[in-house]
Amino acid sequence: MSQQLLCGRFKLSLTRPLIMGIVNLTDDSFSGDGLRGDAQRAIDHGLKLVRDGVDILDLGAESSRPGATPVETQQELDRLLPVLTGLRDCGVPLSVDTQKAEVMQSVAHAGADMINDINALRAPHALEAVAASQAAVCLMHMQGEPANMQRAPGYGDVVAEVRNFLAARTQAAYSAGISAERIVLDPGFGFGKSLEHNLALLRRLSELVSIGLPLLVGLSRKSMLGLLTGRPAEARLPAGIAAGLLALQRGAGIVRVHDVAAWRDVIAVWNAVEEL
Repeated sequence: MSQQLLCGRFKLSLTRPLIMGIVNLTDDSFSGDGLRGDAQRAIDHGLKLVRDGVDILDLGAESSRPGATPVETQQELDRLLPVLTGLRDCGVPLSVDTQKAEVMQSVAHAGADMINDINALRAPHALEAVAASQAAVCLMHMQGEPANMQRAPGYGDVVAEVRNFLAARTQAAYSAGISAERIVLDPGFGFGKSLEHNLALLRRLSELVSIGLPLLVGLSRKSMLGLLTGRPAEARLPAGIAAGLLALQRGAGIVRVHDVAAWRDVIAVWNAVEEL
């Protein structure tokens, strides 16, 4: 596995875990952190995450929570571009969470360093849009789509099926001209998966590492943590840290989180122990 991620204007070392911080520009967030319509507040939040020690900022303007409905392309861009412009020189890579090729092209032109796609570049022209840019890409597994993904998710062997999907999408990216150094994989915790599926993925995460590409995990405030603890989204930080550390122990390289300052401390301890 490469020890660096080519991420637009940046080269990120993968020799230690990276923190991706969430800047949510929707009005339909499961965790209540949506900032739609307030670009300056979103920019200020992104700058705070930079001060807190984030490695990558992830901007998203279309909700992907269970039951969410899509937004129009122009609406998504209207939410994204002012914030992307305002954070362009913040000193860390800017990732944009989108499924649409037209949005990918526009944000790459505006300075996005990474595309984070829950649909793994399966939309028409998405592969070509990323290949034509210098942006990194995160390919995520999702069964179904946000509007229906949690109705009745089913698998024979969830880990094997997720691994096969991610390996196939990796090959599609290679064929489109996207190099391995630009690709990150995400098993998609909570995206078309029951609690049992999510736990199996976390338990056997090392089987996905064998694909040979960096793994990103998004466990922060997820409903699986609520099912395990009985706590609402805003009170799931300890459970999220526990789950994230288990993922790191099993080979994950990037954690996508809401609470960057807390995770900076977690990673400081992790690095100190691992470097002994």
